[in-house]
Amino acid sequence: MSSTSAGLTEAVLYDALVNYLVSMARTVEGAMNRALDALISLDSSRTSNLPGEVFLLEPRINEMEIVIDEHAIRLLRRGSFSDDEMRLIVAALKITNDLERIGDLAVNLAQGAVSLREMPGARVPEELAPMAVAVRAMVSKSLGALIFRNVEMATQVLESDDVVDQYRDRIFENLLAGMTQQATFVSPGLQFILATRHLERIADHATNIAEDIIFWVRGLDVRHGRGLTMRPDRSDEQGNSETDGQSTAEGALLAPSEAAVVIENSHALDAGVTPAGDTERA
Repeated sequence: MSSTSAGLTEAVLYDALVNYLVSMARTVEGAMNRALDALISLDSSRTSNLPGEVFLLEPRINEMEIVIDEHAIRLLRRGSFSDDEMRLIVAALKITNDLERIGDLAVNLAQGAVSLREMPGARVPEELAPMAVAVRAMVSKSLGALIFRNVEMATQVLESDDVVDQYRDRIFENLLAGMTQQATFVSPGLQFILATRHLERIADHATNIAEDIIFWVRGLDVRHGRGLTMRPDRSDEQGNSETDGQSTAEGALLAPSEAAVVIENSHALDAGVTPAGDTERA
C-alpha cells in the first residue's frame, strides 16, 4: 500500500508541475493578447484599459515563475525519477524563463500602446495586424503542444518563426521610408519599430518553448534550426521536401483572410484547463 501511495504522490507532483506551467502560460498569453489588442486598436475606446490590465498581470507572472522553479527544485531533491521526468524538470525550468520574458515583452508592448495613444496622427502599419496574428498563433500552438504533449504542433511553431521575421523586415522598411519623408512620422514610427522588435522576440521565445517541449516528449535536441529536419510523418504527403512543408506553413500565416481562422489563443484548444482570459469586451 505504501509503495502505491508513493507512486501516486510522485505522479501528482509531476502533474502539478505541468499544471503550474499551463496556468502560467495561460496568464502570459492573456497578457500578450491584451497588449496586442491595445496596440492594434489604438483608436478604440474598448481597448483603452487593456494596458493597465497587462501591468497588473506582470507581478502575478513573476510570482508564478518563482513557484514553478521552487517546485522543480523540490522534485530534483527527491533524487529518483525516470528519463521522462528528468526531461520534464529541465524543460520546465527553461520554459518558465521564456514565459516570463514574454510577459515582460507584453508590458513593453502595452507601454508602447499608451505612448502611441498620446501621439496625434499615429497610424498602425498595415502589416502589423497580420504579424500579430502570426505571433498569437505561435504562442497558442506552443501552449497547445504543452497541454497535449504534441510534437507535431511544436514543430509547426518552429516552421513559423521565419514568417514573423519577414513581417518585421517589411514593416521596418515601410516605416523607415515614411520617417525619412515626413518628420512627424518619426516618433510614432520608432514606437512601431520597437513593437515589431518585441513581437519578433515573443516569436523567438515561443520557438524556444516548442523546442523544449520536443526535448521533453521525444528527448530530441532540435535547437538552432535542427527541428525543421524532423517530420517523417509528413514526408510522403509533401514529396520528402522540407521546403514545401515550410512554404505551406508560411502561406497559411501570410494570408490575412486565412490567418483569421488560426487559433487566436489556446483556450480554443482546451478550454477546461483554466478559465479563459478573453480580451474581448462588449
